[in-house]
Amino acid sequence: MPLTGREAALKSLSGFRRSEIKPDRYLDSLVMRGLLPDKETALAYRLCMGVLQNANLCDYYIKHYLSSSIRKLHPAVLDILRLTTYQIVFLSRIPIPAAVNEGVKLARKYGAASLVNAVSRKIAENRENLPEVTGDTPADYLSVKYSHPKKLVEYVILRLGEAEAEQFLCKNNETPPITVRRNALLSSEEELKNELTTSGIVFRPHPWMDDFYDLQNPGNIQGLPFFLNGHCTVQDPASALVVYAAGVKENYTVLDACASPGGKTFLLAQIMRNTGHILACDRSEKKIGYINDGLKRLGIQNTECAVMDAKEQNNALVGTFDAVLCDVPCSGMGVIAKKPEIRYKSPESIQELPEIQLAILRNTADYVKAGGVLVYSTCTIMEAENENVIRSFLGERSDYTLETFRLPEPISNVPNGFMTLWPHYHKTDGFFICKLRKTI
Repeated sequence: MPLTGREAALKSLSGFRRSEIKPDRYLDSLVMRGLLPDKETALAYRLCMGVLQNANLCDYYIKHYLSSSIRKLHPAVLDILRLTTYQIVFLSRIPIPAAVNEGVKLARKYGAASLVNAVSRKIAENRENLPEVTGDTPADYLSVKYSHPKKLVEYVILRLGEAEAEQFLCKNNETPPITVRRNALLSSEEELKNELTTSGIVFRPHPWMDDFYDLQNPGNIQGLPFFLNGHCTVQDPASALVVYAAGVKENYTVLDACASPGGKTFLLAQIMRNTGHILACDRSEKKIGYINDGLKRLGIQNTECAVMDAKEQNNALVGTFDAVLCDVPCSGMGVIAKKPEIRYKSPESIQELPEIQLAILRNTADYVKAGGVLVYSTCTIMEAENENVIRSFLGERSDYTLETFRLPEPISNVPNGFMTLWPHYHKTDGFFICKLRKTI
């Protein structure tokens, strides 16, 4: 039986809470199975993502109007209250009575209709006069206001200071545009702009990255002509900067060791003008299949794909590449805006990552020719996964040195060989990029 947008959002939140099922993938599966009608899809995604972005703040308001402890609530009832509170506080286009009534309907299954009705109506009545967020420390305050775990907030304050940390947290709760990059192998700038306009898509050039366009609410672009004909691909500018840092040229041999979903591979081929040779690898056949589909769509002919674990040595590849890219598995703390559930990752799930990252770096370093380049990158802002991994690697490998590289303005030169991109400052995903040169 088809679900309403609110029912789908509730199921998605429950799945994430119980089993850490990725909410967007769960909703995608409902759409694929025909259980979420088109007219309800946008609401389901907005509600689910909105609650994940604002859970702490919604709880703050709920607790203020709840007569008992929030900890005593059935988890599903708390999810329903969060969904209803989010609609009342943040979604001005949804009539308040509709938000309250639909929340009450969802709560009947759990015998909590009266409770949800009472709390929701109090929040609605005080919508313009909700309790001010306070905290004993800046981290307490910011953790509630922007709904990030306190430990993560404390970490960002230590790195950036309180004022800039707030900018970072605020940026994470904004809905980012979908960014596409023009495929210069098949399309001119004018041609792509005309196609975007013809498709009715509102777009603007990225503020400082050529050939990148931010699309405003484009919906599913994968069925539109300009995408199907290979004239563009979805890619964040930060991912492209990893490729620019490598400084590849025509006729290079290049390994993209952790290639999925393929954006860096596709840009490498474009820069190399379909010359030389690129080997794109990842751990699963499914991921490699997606990359191969992209290669065909974009007219790329100099790339082959292979299933490979980047931690395991392949003797046939030792010393064969002019450049190796390692965009390693990471905590993802730089892409919270696109994947709001990431902020709730447990510290335990992250602790083992630096060891895996260092193992990949150690192994793929052997695949670089003498004089070649190794670029290490992550989509996180955590030093344990970034600078600390590089320090450990350089402590083991005297044949590698950090190398200055240049990126487009306003970044320009990166003199110490590594840098962190911050979403609130650089208008990209949060990324770490490091360039290493093999000296012997």
